[in-house]
Amino acid sequence: MRLRVPPGAPAALKVLAAAAAAPAAVRPLLAGPAERPQGPGPELRLELDSGTVLFSPNAICQYFYLCRGEEPTDLTTQWLEWEATELQPAVAAALYLRLVQGRAGPEVLGVLQPLLAHLEQQLARSGTSHLAGDAASLADVVVWGSLFPVLQDDSSLPSELQVLRRWLGAMAAWEPCRAAAALLPEALPELRSHLGQHPPALPGPRQQPQDEESPERTLTDDDIAAAAEIWARGPAALPPPRQQPTPVLPVEGERNVLITSALPYVNNVPHLGNIIGCVLSADTFARYCRLRRWNTLFVCGTDEYGTATETRALQEGLSPQELCDRYHALHADIYSWFHISFDHFGRTTTPQQTRIAQDIFQRLLARGFLLQDTLEQLRCESCGRYLADRFVEGTCPFCGYAEARGDQCDKCGKLINAVELQNPQCKLCRGTPVVTPTQHLFLDLPKLEGRLEAWLERSWAQGEWTANARHITRSWLRDGLRPRCITRDLSWGTPVPLDGFRDKVFYVWFDAPIGYLSITANYTEQWERWWKNPQQVELYNFMAKDNVPFHSVVFPCSLLGADDNYTLVNHLIATEYLNYEDGKFSKSRGVGVFGDMAKDTGIPADVWRFYLLYVRPEGQDSAFCWADLLLKNNSELLNNLGNFINRAGMFVCKFFGGTVPPMALTAEDQRLVARVTLEMRQYHQLMEKVRIRDALRCVLSISRHGNQYIQVNEPWKRIKGDDRDRQRAGTVTGVAVNVAAALAALLQPFVPGVSAAIQGQLRIPPERCGLGPGLTCTLPAGHRVGTVSPLFQKLEPEQVEALRQRFGGGQAKEAPPASAPPAPPNTSAAPGDPKLIQELTEQVAKQGNLVRQLKAAQVEKAQVDAQVAKLLELKQQLALAEGRSPEVPKGKRKK
Repeated sequence: MRLRVPPGAPAALKVLAAAAAAPAAVRPLLAGPAERPQGPGPELRLELDSGTVLFSPNAICQYFYLCRGEEPTDLTTQWLEWEATELQPAVAAALYLRLVQGRAGPEVLGVLQPLLAHLEQQLARSGTSHLAGDAASLADVVVWGSLFPVLQDDSSLPSELQVLRRWLGAMAAWEPCRAAAALLPEALPELRSHLGQHPPALPGPRQQPQDEESPERTLTDDDIAAAAEIWARGPAALPPPRQQPTPVLPVEGERNVLITSALPYVNNVPHLGNIIGCVLSADTFARYCRLRRWNTLFVCGTDEYGTATETRALQEGLSPQELCDRYHALHADIYSWFHISFDHFGRTTTPQQTRIAQDIFQRLLARGFLLQDTLEQLRCESCGRYLADRFVEGTCPFCGYAEARGDQCDKCGKLINAVELQNPQCKLCRGTPVVTPTQHLFLDLPKLEGRLEAWLERSWAQGEWTANARHITRSWLRDGLRPRCITRDLSWGTPVPLDGFRDKVFYVWFDAPIGYLSITANYTEQWERWWKNPQQVELYNFMAKDNVPFHSVVFPCSLLGADDNYTLVNHLIATEYLNYEDGKFSKSRGVGVFGDMAKDTGIPADVWRFYLLYVRPEGQDSAFCWADLLLKNNSELLNNLGNFINRAGMFVCKFFGGTVPPMALTAEDQRLVARVTLEMRQYHQLMEKVRIRDALRCVLSISRHGNQYIQVNEPWKRIKGDDRDRQRAGTVTGVAVNVAAALAALLQPFVPGVSAAIQGQLRIPPERCGLGPGLTCTLPAGHRVGTVSPLFQKLEPEQVEALRQRFGGGQAKEAPPASAPPAPPNTSAAPGDPKLIQELTEQVAKQGNLVRQLKAAQVEKAQVDAQVAKLLELKQQLALAEGRSPEVPKGKRKK
């Protein structure tokens, strides 16, 4: 195997320590800048001999521990999740303050204070020397590796954290950690450079909810009293039902939320990264808004003009309109299968698009915000056409990236004029295009820059813009705005209504965002009540980060210059990129899952939604990984969420005849109600800030609290006891089924089909399906539930491996070749022969390591079984050699 570790990678220490703890030495390749892979793919990776590549740092650490024969326990898994979701972001912020901004120790430690207190509390409470026992485990390595760069000098720790200080000292003295830590000083400059280029979200009033709770915040008497009051109010604590009118229009005095997601280009089938980057993220937030009973309109549609459509139509022997009709229907089917709840899914090839785009153009022209100039444009003589920006590739003039597009470099993010590319090539025929001067119209961005900056300051102060959206926009302003060409020499597009330019059409990035307005106009003739009403409407734009400058600079400048009281974006929500396994999605190479393929996998739409939202690339690029999908489905959906909801409902049916029993809450029950209420408050804070992935973890945390509550109170035992025990079983069951009812509402934005199934099984009335401020007694004593059945199905490794192979395309790797069978031992040797015993012991150890590696690499079950059989045979021979009776292998009992 080969471990590639850039020294400046924030996760380098824990991976190096885990590698040093592996049974066989793993020699890491400390990659310098010249050796790093190009493009957006992850830099830190473990390349197994089988060809499988692991890129998640925690997955790599876990693999090394599997090689040691150490399976992760539930406690270890909980610590890994805590480290990934809570500790990592805080450590990144602390390191940024210290290394990049040069802040002092107390200020840096302040970012980590709640998490350090949590560690101290858990270590002290467990009574063990380490996080998951008395020996250093995977959890210890991962948590230590995150903390050590900040806490190299443990004397900086507050004096009251004595248990944590001892743990840090023990970990730092452990040889694998000591060896990894020795590499830190030389890595700090690269780490500083990495953080400078990828600044994390820093704590503050705009990045983090003010009342955000630490994972195990101590409950106060006020918390418990407030939660008990909400519980006692019952359904009255829920927002009143809201009838959704048609069409949805703004209502004075209400919160009016307008949601758009970036218009998908019509000639491409969207892949999973496209889906999570725009429509799924927007849908999740739209469903949350409706759940809060806010007046919400969610619109989207296909972007249908441009050269790409013309070219694809020629390839398929269709007119551009016929091609758009076909792919528009395909997109609509895909989004319907994923349960995307558009109020209207439209398109840009409509008369309304022409009318509104030309009106904005005329207003810009009349107000002096358009320029006429000669544009040097690339023309491919072989194809006989001017080339749109995205149909030219070449070397970026700024960073030297060899696959830059004609409008933007994906590596450095800078905008490019196609003629600036070095070594340009026509993407259609790979010929060399020629520069030809033509007359075009430009949006005078420098003239609008002052208005844009004043508007941005207001929007940033009052709205929620993701950190990457702010950073990308600032970089545009820092470099200075330049006039932007808004016309093209094409035939398929919105015509330019100006003499001398009537043979041209509008450029897609001037025209396409106007599609939000025209799609709304196709939905309702009263579209201006949404789009010319900034006083009453909040606008949320959802997109991937490559679309940011067109939505934060070009489109707002067009609307500001048109000066017609347009609604401008208040909240710009941009994701990073979702990669596929260890590379990129590619339709041509058959790599990755595309929208029209997902339903053929046999995996339900809600499982896809759940996993994509769980790995949503909010602060950095993330990746879809089949092995991780299996893990999250089986652990989070099946064993955590599904297990709790099924048990709560089944107890009502099995022990109480399907009727919710009377409840007499004790102090313990009230503490659970308070804990769930705090999680729900956190959920609301995160969702309102559109931190969707983190809000989903609150939901999973509630079901974990519920599982623990049931496990501790054991209603299946108490129901067999005396009257007091039976009453206690009834209270626990009643509280649990009400937590399940709350989860049905909390889950609705994420997995609407599962939410509806829970509501149906528990027979929750529609008027009680809203989302209140905390846990309410939605299902009082006497409420009858329906038939309760499992919500999720287990995914099997062989099923997932088959899908990985199917969608691997050029990236699919062969399963690791089975090693040659061990040489037969010298069976003529007498039992007790030390040489034979040593030989067999070594072969058993070697074969055991091979089996663990095959399991960790998720190869086909048949191949694993064959190697397991060889391992068992060797163990039997070893038993005979030692003079013992060989044991008959026992099958594992299913739980």
